Amino acid sequence: MSQSPSADDPLADLPSRARIAELILQGRPHRDTYAGWQHYRTHRGQLIPPPLTTNQWRSAPTARRTDYDLYRRITNVNLPLQRTPMQEKVTRLIRRRLNGNTLKQDDPTLAGVMVSGWGNYGKTTTVCSAAAAFEDQWLQLHSYLLPGAIPGTSDLHAPVVYVSTPVTATPKSTCVSILNFFRADFRRSATLPELVRLVSDSLRDHGVKVLVLDDISRLRMHRADDQDVLDLMRALMSLDVTLILTGVNIPATGLLREAKWDKATAQWIMPQLESTRIHGLEVTQTEHRFELVELDRFRYTTAEQITAFLNHLRGIEVHVRLLNAKKGMLTDGAMPEYLMRRTGGVVGLLGRLIEDGTQEAMDSGREALDEDLLDEIVLRRDDMTDAPDEPAVPKDPPTTRRSPRTKRRTRNTVFDDRGPRAAEDQTG
Repeated sequence: MSQSPSADDPLADLPSRARIAELILQGRPHRDTYAGWQHYRTHRGQLIPPPLTTNQWRSAPTARRTDYDLYRRITNVNLPLQRTPMQEKVTRLIRRRLNGNTLKQDDPTLAGVMVSGWGNYGKTTTVCSAAAAFEDQWLQLHSYLLPGAIPGTSDLHAPVVYVSTPVTATPKSTCVSILNFFRADFRRSATLPELVRLVSDSLRDHGVKVLVLDDISRLRMHRADDQDVLDLMRALMSLDVTLILTGVNIPATGLLREAKWDKATAQWIMPQLESTRIHGLEVTQTEHRFELVELDRFRYTTAEQITAFLNHLRGIEVHVRLLNAKKGMLTDGAMPEYLMRRTGGVVGLLGRLIEDGTQEAMDSGREALDEDLLDEIVLRRDDMTDAPDEPAVPKDPPTTRRSPRTKRRTRNTVFDDRGPRAAEDQTG
């Protein structure tokens, strides 16, 4: 966190040019590796530049002004995660589940969490932030040492594992993705039982408490391999590991039996048990082991909803670095209604609009955000007012087995009366 700039040197807290260049050139490792996850956990929310007025910017040396402009471009497109009522609901559930599961002593299977929502709603960001916060607390609790480690070993302590579900998921490819998180050595020709054993050993040896499987909606229950992946995930839940699954419209994938959307609670409600089976897979087993939570978008109807949206805009406004920015730039006048109309309250689209707007404001020299400038930013859809309120859930997932068509039996025409002309032709 940067402090306010001093009067003598307004850019005293600005990173050096070499550091700024390093931020641009080094990129970032992906979270689906141990190194990438640790980089995310230790660097999240740190890109906050010192505030600077127009007069302070003009009084700075030209070289440092260039450095500051480049650095604020980086920070303006990496705005820190803001707390929202929707994000808080998901975070509380994850925190409650993790705290409860880590205290259990003899439960053979730990309950998991499914986080569903539509695109750009912030599912992955919310889940990763909650998991990273849990890891921070877990490491501090155990003095950054692996509990129960064998003396003389050097196993990595990885309380959280983040893995993206393979595009074409099979039990083998899922195991390989988990092993690749640790860069574990294994034979590519290993059988599935061998891979499952290696995954089990890796999770235990590295002290894994949370396994995040992102993009779980890639699974479709009409595919046999995807059903086997679901069985594998249920097996992992018996390894003292809490599973957190995220995906788009999870109820429509068939992972859970048909759910109903309750507008009042903005949550999925499971109907009473039925004796339904999907291709021999008892889906209620998954339902009973996971709690499904829906990550919603902002609404702008009640006073409470409007206040929540305004608070979110204020949080963004504090971290935007534009030389002509003023207090209330995003919250005064008709700007909140404009932003709601443009984005439909979708957090990801709102962030993209603000980020692109800051780039345009700097390039044009306006150094502020207003409706005229944001009108020049093209989103995927300008009118988001018709965003889905009730995600459609199919009654049954499609099946790959086609019901055999009954071949229509041809009619016997031997005794058909073809008329006088036909009779003459036959006798002639």
